[in-house]
Amino acid sequence: MELKPGKIALIGLGETSASGGKTFETVLRNLRASPKIAVLETPAGFELNSPQVAGKVGEYLAKRLQNFHPQIEVIPARKRGTEFSPDNPAILRPLFDADLIFFGPGSPTYTVRQLENSLAWEWIWARHLLGAALVVASAATIALGSLALPVYEIFKVGEDPHWKPGLRFFEPYGLNLVIIPHWNNNQGGDEVDTSHCFIGKLRFELLMEHLPPHARVIGIDEHTSLIMDFQSREATVQGRSNVHVLGTHEEYTFQSGEKFSLEILGNLQIPSSIETILSPTIWAQALAFQNTATSPDNAAPTIPREITTLVEEREKARLARNWEKADSLRKQILEMGYVIRDTPHGPEILPA
Repeated sequence: MELKPGKIALIGLGETSASGGKTFETVLRNLRASPKIAVLETPAGFELNSPQVAGKVGEYLAKRLQNFHPQIEVIPARKRGTEFSPDNPAILRPLFDADLIFFGPGSPTYTVRQLENSLAWEWIWARHLLGAALVVASAATIALGSLALPVYEIFKVGEDPHWKPGLRFFEPYGLNLVIIPHWNNNQGGDEVDTSHCFIGKLRFELLMEHLPPHARVIGIDEHTSLIMDFQSREATVQGRSNVHVLGTHEEYTFQSGEKFSLEILGNLQIPSSIETILSPTIWAQALAFQNTATSPDNAAPTIPREITTLVEEREKARLARNWEKADSLRKQILEMGYVIRDTPHGPEILPA
Protein backbone atom coordinates (compact mmCIF):
# COMPACT_ATOMS: atom_id res chain seq x y z
CA MET A 1 0.00 0.00 0.00
CA GLU A 2 1.33 3.43 -0.95
CA LEU A 3 1.89 5.61 2.10
CA LYS A 4 0.38 9.10 2.02
CA PRO A 5 1.58 10.84 5.18
CA GLY A 6 -0.42 13.77 6.47
CA LYS A 7 0.88 17.28 6.96
CA ILE A 8 2.79 18.29 10.07
CA ALA A 9 2.43 21.78 11.52
CA LEU A 10 4.97 22.92 14.12
CA ILE A 11 3.86 25.94 16.18
CA GLY A 12 6.46 27.98 18.08
CA LEU A 13 3.89 29.34 20.54
CA GLY A 14 0.24 30.31 20.41
CA GLU A 15 -1.91 27.34 19.44
CA THR A 16 -4.93 29.17 20.89
CA SER A 17 -4.05 32.55 19.35
CA ALA A 18 -5.21 34.03 16.05
CA SER A 19 -2.05 32.81 14.29
CA GLY A 20 -2.47 29.32 15.73
CA GLY A 21 -6.10 29.21 14.67
CA LYS A 22 -5.08 30.07 11.13
CA THR A 23 -2.63 27.16 11.14
CA PHE A 24 -5.36 24.72 12.16
CA GLU A 25 -7.62 26.10 9.43
CA THR A 26 -4.90 25.73 6.80
CA VAL A 27 -4.33 22.07 7.72
CA LEU A 28 -8.05 21.24 7.94
CA ARG A 29 -8.78 22.48 4.42
CA ASN A 30 -7.23 19.32 3.01
CA LEU A 31 -9.12 16.96 5.32
CA ARG A 32 -12.63 15.50 5.16
CA ALA A 33 -15.75 17.38 6.24
CA SER A 34 -16.58 17.26 9.95
CA PRO A 35 -13.04 16.13 10.82
CA LYS A 36 -12.25 14.25 14.00
CA ILE A 37 -9.67 16.04 16.14
CA ALA A 38 -7.85 14.32 19.00
CA VAL A 39 -6.18 16.51 21.66
CA LEU A 40 -3.49 14.53 23.49
CA GLU A 41 -3.01 15.50 27.13
CA THR A 42 0.36 13.76 27.54
CA PRO A 43 2.91 16.66 27.47
CA ALA A 44 1.26 18.28 30.52
CA GLY A 45 0.29 14.98 32.15
CA PHE A 46 2.56 15.64 35.16
CA GLU A 47 0.63 18.81 36.01
CA LEU A 48 -2.32 18.62 38.43
CA ASN A 49 -4.35 20.78 36.04
CA SER A 50 -3.52 18.87 32.85
CA PRO A 51 -7.24 18.25 32.10
CA GLN A 52 -7.82 22.01 32.06
CA VAL A 53 -4.74 22.63 29.87
CA ALA A 54 -5.95 20.22 27.18
CA GLY A 55 -9.60 21.10 27.77
CA LYS A 56 -9.00 24.77 27.02
CA VAL A 57 -7.36 23.84 23.71
CA GLY A 58 -10.39 21.70 22.86
CA GLU A 59 -12.80 24.52 23.75
CA TYR A 60 -10.83 26.99 21.66
CA LEU A 61 -10.77 24.69 18.64
CA ALA A 62 -14.50 23.98 18.91
CA LYS A 63 -15.19 27.72 18.71
CA ARG A 64 -12.49 28.75 16.23
CA LEU A 65 -13.10 25.86 13.83
CA GLN A 66 -16.89 25.76 14.07
CA ASN A 67 -17.27 26.28 10.32
CA PHE A 68 -15.50 22.94 9.82
CA HIS A 69 -17.95 21.18 12.18
CA PRO A 70 -15.18 19.27 13.95
CA GLN A 71 -15.62 16.42 16.41
CA ILE A 72 -13.12 17.19 19.16
CA GLU A 73 -12.03 14.74 21.85
CA VAL A 74 -9.46 15.05 24.62
CA ILE A 75 -7.33 11.97 25.33
CA PRO A 76 -6.26 11.84 29.02
CA ALA A 77 -3.12 9.78 28.37
CA ARG A 78 -1.17 11.33 31.23
CA LYS A 79 1.24 8.88 32.81
CA ARG A 80 2.43 5.34 32.33
CA GLY A 81 1.58 2.84 35.02
CA THR A 82 -1.78 4.48 35.77
CA GLU A 83 -5.29 4.05 34.41
CA PHE A 84 -4.59 7.15 32.31
CA SER A 85 -1.63 5.59 30.51
CA PRO A 86 -0.51 6.19 26.91
CA ASP A 87 -0.52 2.39 26.70
CA ASN A 88 -4.22 2.06 27.62
CA PRO A 89 -6.12 1.27 24.39
CA ALA A 90 -9.47 2.20 25.90
CA ILE A 91 -8.61 5.87 26.42
CA LEU A 92 -6.68 6.00 23.13
CA ARG A 93 -9.83 5.16 21.15
CA PRO A 94 -10.15 8.70 19.62
CA LEU A 95 -6.71 8.29 17.99
CA PHE A 96 -7.86 5.34 15.90
CA ASP A 97 -9.85 7.41 13.41
CA ALA A 98 -8.53 10.93 14.08
CA ASP A 99 -8.06 13.20 11.08
CA LEU A 100 -5.95 15.64 13.10
CA ILE A 101 -3.93 14.98 16.25
CA PHE A 102 -2.74 17.83 18.47
CA PHE A 103 -0.33 17.87 21.41
CA GLY A 104 1.54 20.83 22.80
CA PRO A 105 2.33 22.59 26.10
CA GLY A 106 4.14 20.79 28.91
CA SER A 107 7.60 19.31 29.40
CA PRO A 108 9.66 18.06 26.42
CA THR A 109 11.53 15.38 28.39
CA TYR A 110 8.35 14.17 30.12
CA THR A 111 6.68 13.89 26.72
CA VAL A 112 9.53 11.72 25.43
CA ARG A 113 9.46 9.46 28.49
CA GLN A 114 5.71 8.91 28.26
CA LEU A 115 5.37 8.47 24.50
CA GLU A 116 8.54 6.63 23.50
CA ASN A 117 7.64 3.08 22.40
CA SER A 118 4.10 3.57 23.72
CA LEU A 119 0.89 2.37 22.13
CA ALA A 120 -0.16 6.00 21.71
CA TRP A 121 3.01 6.76 19.75
CA GLU A 122 2.46 3.80 17.42
CA TRP A 123 -1.11 4.87 16.76
CA ILE A 124 -0.03 8.45 16.11
CA TRP A 125 2.42 7.11 13.51
CA ALA A 126 -0.19 4.80 11.99
CA ARG A 127 -2.74 7.59 11.59
CA HIS A 128 -0.08 9.96 10.21
CA LEU A 129 0.97 7.46 7.54
CA LEU A 130 -2.70 7.03 6.60
CA GLY A 131 -3.10 10.78 6.03
CA ALA A 132 -3.94 12.28 9.43
CA ALA A 133 -2.38 15.67 10.12
CA LEU A 134 -0.27 16.39 13.19
CA VAL A 135 -0.33 19.85 14.76
CA VAL A 136 2.33 20.12 17.44
CA ALA A 137 3.15 23.13 19.61
CA SER A 138 5.69 24.37 22.10
CA ALA A 139 7.19 21.59 24.28
CA ALA A 140 5.86 18.80 22.06
CA THR A 141 7.74 20.19 19.04
CA ILE A 142 10.99 19.78 21.00
CA ALA A 143 10.10 16.18 21.85
CA LEU A 144 9.68 15.26 18.17
CA GLY A 145 13.32 15.88 17.33
CA SER A 146 16.24 13.45 17.30
CA LEU A 147 17.52 15.34 20.33
CA ALA A 148 15.33 17.14 22.86
CA LEU A 149 16.24 20.32 24.71
CA PRO A 150 15.66 19.84 28.48
CA VAL A 151 14.31 23.34 28.98
CA TYR A 152 13.13 23.03 32.58
CA GLU A 153 16.31 21.28 33.66
CA ILE A 154 18.53 24.02 32.24
CA PHE A 155 16.39 27.14 32.63
CA LYS A 156 14.74 26.37 35.98
CA VAL A 157 17.02 23.86 37.74
CA GLY A 158 20.35 25.22 36.53
CA GLU A 159 21.85 22.12 34.93
CA ASP A 160 24.65 22.62 32.42
CA PRO A 161 23.49 22.86 28.77
CA HIS A 162 22.98 19.38 27.34
CA TRP A 163 20.75 17.39 25.04
CA LYS A 164 18.41 14.51 25.87
CA PRO A 165 17.23 11.82 23.41
CA GLY A 166 14.07 12.80 21.53
CA LEU A 167 11.33 10.80 19.85
CA ARG A 168 13.24 10.87 16.53
CA PHE A 169 10.06 11.39 14.57
CA PHE A 170 11.72 12.67 11.40
CA GLU A 171 14.41 10.00 11.08
CA PRO A 172 12.25 7.66 8.90
CA TYR A 173 12.13 10.61 6.47
CA GLY A 174 15.92 10.70 6.38
CA LEU A 175 16.04 13.89 8.45
CA ASN A 176 18.06 14.50 11.62
CA LEU A 177 16.17 17.45 13.08
CA VAL A 178 16.21 19.35 16.35
CA ILE A 179 13.19 21.60 16.93
CA ILE A 180 13.44 24.75 19.06
CA PRO A 181 10.24 26.79 19.59
CA HIS A 182 10.11 30.18 21.37
CA TRP A 183 13.15 31.12 19.27
CA ASN A 184 12.62 34.89 19.58
CA ASN A 185 11.28 34.94 23.13
CA ASN A 186 12.06 38.19 24.97
CA GLN A 187 10.28 37.54 28.25
CA GLY A 188 13.46 38.47 30.15
CA GLY A 189 13.58 41.95 28.62
CA ASP A 190 16.93 43.73 28.67
CA GLU A 191 18.10 41.93 31.83
CA VAL A 192 17.96 38.26 30.87
CA ASP A 193 18.32 36.69 27.43
CA THR A 194 15.37 34.27 27.13
CA SER A 195 15.67 33.71 23.40
CA HIS A 196 16.26 30.23 21.95
CA CYS A 197 13.51 28.73 24.12
CA PHE A 198 14.43 30.59 27.34
CA ILE A 199 18.03 29.37 27.60
CA GLY A 200 19.62 32.32 25.78
CA LYS A 201 21.92 32.62 22.80
CA LEU A 202 25.21 31.95 24.62
CA ARG A 203 24.09 28.66 26.14
CA PHE A 204 22.53 27.62 22.86
CA GLU A 205 25.83 28.19 21.05
CA LEU A 206 27.40 25.70 23.46
CA LEU A 207 24.67 23.21 22.58
CA MET A 208 25.30 23.69 18.86
CA GLU A 209 28.86 22.42 19.38
CA HIS A 210 27.48 19.05 20.50
CA LEU A 211 25.17 18.39 17.56
CA PRO A 212 25.87 15.55 15.12
CA PRO A 213 27.45 16.77 11.83
CA HIS A 214 24.34 16.26 9.69
CA ALA A 215 21.79 17.57 12.17
CA ARG A 216 19.64 20.59 11.34
CA VAL A 217 18.11 22.92 13.91
CA ILE A 218 14.70 24.41 13.14
CA GLY A 219 14.11 27.51 15.25
CA ILE A 220 10.49 28.67 15.23
CA ASP A 221 9.59 32.17 16.40
CA GLU A 222 6.60 32.64 18.66
CA HIS A 223 3.17 32.93 17.01
CA THR A 224 4.73 31.37 13.93
CA SER A 225 4.29 27.93 12.43
CA LEU A 226 6.05 25.70 9.93
CA ILE A 227 3.71 23.50 7.89
CA MET A 228 5.52 20.51 6.37
CA ASP A 229 4.00 18.63 3.45
CA PHE A 230 6.00 15.48 2.74
CA GLN A 231 3.95 14.57 -0.30
CA SER A 232 4.80 17.83 -2.09
CA ARG A 233 8.23 17.92 -0.37
CA GLU A 234 7.65 21.54 0.58
CA ALA A 235 7.35 23.61 3.77
CA THR A 236 5.43 26.85 4.35
CA VAL A 237 6.01 29.48 7.03
CA GLN A 238 2.89 31.06 8.49
CA GLY A 239 2.21 33.57 11.25
CA ARG A 240 3.77 36.74 12.62
CA SER A 241 7.49 36.09 12.27
CA ASN A 242 10.20 33.75 10.96
CA VAL A 243 11.53 30.20 10.89
CA HIS A 244 15.28 29.63 11.11
CA VAL A 245 17.20 26.61 9.80
CA LEU A 246 20.72 26.11 11.13
CA GLY A 247 23.32 23.56 10.09
CA THR A 248 27.02 23.17 10.76
CA HIS A 249 28.05 25.63 8.05
CA GLU A 250 24.84 27.32 6.93
CA GLU A 251 21.89 29.27 8.23
CA TYR A 252 18.61 30.24 6.56
CA THR A 253 15.80 32.53 7.67
CA PHE A 254 12.37 32.20 6.08
CA GLN A 255 9.72 34.85 6.60
CA SER A 256 6.00 34.36 6.99
CA GLY A 257 4.46 33.42 3.66
CA GLU A 258 7.66 31.94 2.25
CA LYS A 259 7.95 28.35 1.05
CA PHE A 260 11.07 26.22 0.84
CA SER A 261 12.02 22.71 -0.20
CA LEU A 262 12.27 20.11 2.53
CA GLU A 263 15.52 19.03 0.85
CA ILE A 264 17.16 21.92 2.73
CA LEU A 265 16.64 19.93 5.92
CA GLY A 266 18.60 16.89 4.75
CA ASN A 267 18.45 13.87 2.49
CA LEU A 268 14.66 13.67 2.36
CA GLN A 269 13.03 10.34 1.63
CA ILE A 270 9.42 9.18 1.90
CA PRO A 271 9.13 5.84 3.72
CA SER A 272 8.14 3.08 1.32
CA SER A 273 7.59 0.55 4.09
CA ILE A 274 6.31 0.62 7.65
CA GLU A 275 8.62 -2.17 8.83
CA THR A 276 11.10 0.13 10.58
CA ILE A 277 8.39 2.42 11.97
CA LEU A 278 5.50 0.27 13.22
CA SER A 279 4.90 -3.28 14.28
CA PRO A 280 3.00 -5.29 11.64
CA THR A 281 0.25 -5.89 14.20
CA ILE A 282 -0.43 -2.19 14.77
CA TRP A 283 -0.37 -1.49 11.03
CA ALA A 284 -2.81 -4.31 10.33
CA GLN A 285 -5.08 -3.01 13.08
CA ALA A 286 -4.89 0.53 11.69
CA LEU A 287 -5.87 -0.62 8.20
CA ALA A 288 -8.66 -2.82 9.53
CA PHE A 289 -9.99 -0.07 11.76
CA GLN A 290 -9.97 2.45 8.95
CA ASN A 291 -12.04 0.08 6.81
CA THR A 292 -14.55 -0.85 9.51
CA ALA A 293 -14.90 2.70 10.83
CA THR A 294 -16.21 3.86 7.46
CA SER A 295 -18.54 0.90 6.98
CA PRO A 296 -22.25 1.82 6.82
CA ASP A 297 -23.06 -1.44 8.62
CA ASN A 298 -21.77 -0.19 11.96
CA ALA A 299 -24.93 0.32 13.98
CA ALA A 300 -24.88 2.17 17.29
CA PRO A 301 -25.11 -0.24 20.26
CA THR A 302 -27.76 0.03 22.96
CA ILE A 303 -26.28 1.63 26.09
CA PRO A 304 -27.44 0.38 29.52
CA ARG A 305 -29.33 2.91 31.63
CA GLU A 306 -26.83 2.65 34.50
CA ILE A 307 -24.08 3.78 32.14
CA THR A 308 -26.02 6.76 30.80
CA THR A 309 -26.79 7.80 34.40
CA LEU A 310 -23.07 7.81 35.25
CA VAL A 311 -22.34 9.78 32.08
CA GLU A 312 -24.92 12.39 33.09
CA GLU A 313 -23.30 12.67 36.54
CA ARG A 314 -19.90 13.11 34.89
CA GLU A 315 -21.23 15.89 32.67
CA LYS A 316 -22.51 17.72 35.75
CA ALA A 317 -19.09 17.35 37.37
CA ARG A 318 -17.38 18.70 34.23
CA LEU A 319 -19.70 21.70 34.11
CA ALA A 320 -18.85 22.38 37.75
CA ARG A 321 -15.13 21.98 36.85
CA ASN A 322 -14.88 19.17 39.39
CA TRP A 323 -12.23 17.37 37.38
CA GLU A 324 -11.36 14.86 40.10
CA LYS A 325 -14.94 13.59 40.26
CA ALA A 326 -15.23 13.60 36.46
CA ASP A 327 -12.08 11.49 36.17
CA SER A 328 -13.34 9.09 38.84
CA LEU A 329 -16.62 8.62 36.97
CA ARG A 330 -14.77 8.10 33.67
CA LYS A 331 -12.72 5.36 35.34
CA GLN A 332 -15.87 3.75 36.79
CA ILE A 333 -17.54 3.76 33.37
CA LEU A 334 -14.41 2.28 31.80
CA GLU A 335 -14.37 -0.53 34.36
CA MET A 336 -17.96 -1.30 33.34
CA GLY A 337 -16.86 -1.72 29.73
CA TYR A 338 -17.56 1.64 28.12
CA VAL A 339 -15.50 4.58 26.85
CA ILE A 340 -16.56 8.24 26.87
CA ARG A 341 -15.69 10.43 23.90
CA ASP A 342 -16.17 14.14 24.63
CA THR A 343 -17.43 16.04 21.57
CA PRO A 344 -18.77 19.59 21.07
CA HIS A 345 -22.24 18.03 20.85
CA GLY A 346 -21.95 16.17 24.15
CA PRO A 347 -20.45 12.87 25.33
CA GLU A 348 -20.49 9.83 23.07
CA ILE A 349 -20.59 6.38 24.69
CA LEU A 350 -18.81 3.46 23.06
CA PRO A 351 -18.04 -0.10 24.15
CA ALA A 352 -14.45 -0.44 25.36
